[in-house]
Amino acid sequence: MDLSVIIPCLNERESLPGLIGEIDAACEGLGMDWEIVVVDDGSTDGTLEAMEALSESNPHVGVVRLRRNFGKSVALATGFKVTRGDVVITIDGDGQDDPADIPQMLKALDEGSDLVSGWKRDRQDPFARRLASKIFNWFTARVTGVRMHDMNCGFKAYRGECARSIEVYGEMHRFLPVFAVQQGWRVSEIPVNHRPRRHGSSRFGFERYRRGALDLLTVAFLGRYSQRPLHLFGAIGVGLGLLGFLICLYLSIVWIGGQAIGERPLLFLGVLLIVVGVQLFSLGLLGQILVVHRRAGSPEERVWIEEVISPGNDPDLSITRFDAAGSGR
Repeated sequence: MDLSVIIPCLNERESLPGLIGEIDAACEGLGMDWEIVVVDDGSTDGTLEAMEALSESNPHVGVVRLRRNFGKSVALATGFKVTRGDVVITIDGDGQDDPADIPQMLKALDEGSDLVSGWKRDRQDPFARRLASKIFNWFTARVTGVRMHDMNCGFKAYRGECARSIEVYGEMHRFLPVFAVQQGWRVSEIPVNHRPRRHGSSRFGFERYRRGALDLLTVAFLGRYSQRPLHLFGAIGVGLGLLGFLICLYLSIVWIGGQAIGERPLLFLGVLLIVVGVQLFSLGLLGQILVVHRRAGSPEERVWIEEVISPGNDPDLSITRFDAAGSGR
């Protein structure tokens, strides 16, 4: 399969038929085989029944029904799992993204990107939502180092191996470009057309951004320290332990000088800092041991390899065993 288009949706019965028609029209001139996979995230408005009927008349459309409403991250993860396209495109089911932009997204992939994210430069949403999005993207760019105008745009194109290498869980779909960059994939962004919502109502709420701020801390930690937790906890533990040692050393000198230190709060602070420092260092060390054991023989290293070139034609070299990950030759 050349192209898989994933549509995660929740109660989008009215907008989906028109959106699927536009996707078909955009894909017909590409000279590619394509499929459209609608992932129904527990809809209650008849979306599933409408899509089942549409799939009977449209050979490109398939439907995946989740047992209940699990959230967009689970819907996307399910879509990535069931599709096998060389290229994977995700697009929201509300009809605000324009499928006519699919060809330019594919062109950006051909130019060397592994993930192309849409940028709703002229966003057709209420002011409060646009403002919240700008603040969210500003903070995300500075915390993660991934500079994008619209991190959370649902309209994205991936190389198939990139999409299927990213683990999406919780509400981490907002940070898919960050996960891709952390794995070494090339990420770019292009402006896309954004249209006013014609059907249904938005499920936007500021609560999403509060949760998103907490998720951002998780993403930043996983990106920097998931493979080296000792560098974080160990450094903090050593710093606190050293500060506690210096306090206790000062108090020891004072005690030698004849002053009583048994009732001084500074003594309790020094001892507490040493104990907490040792605990944090031990936590980091245990975390590092777990990382080493988890990585031993883990297939996840395959996604780090972009290409393998065998030196010469020596048949004794077994470097091409990594062909499943790269393009050994």
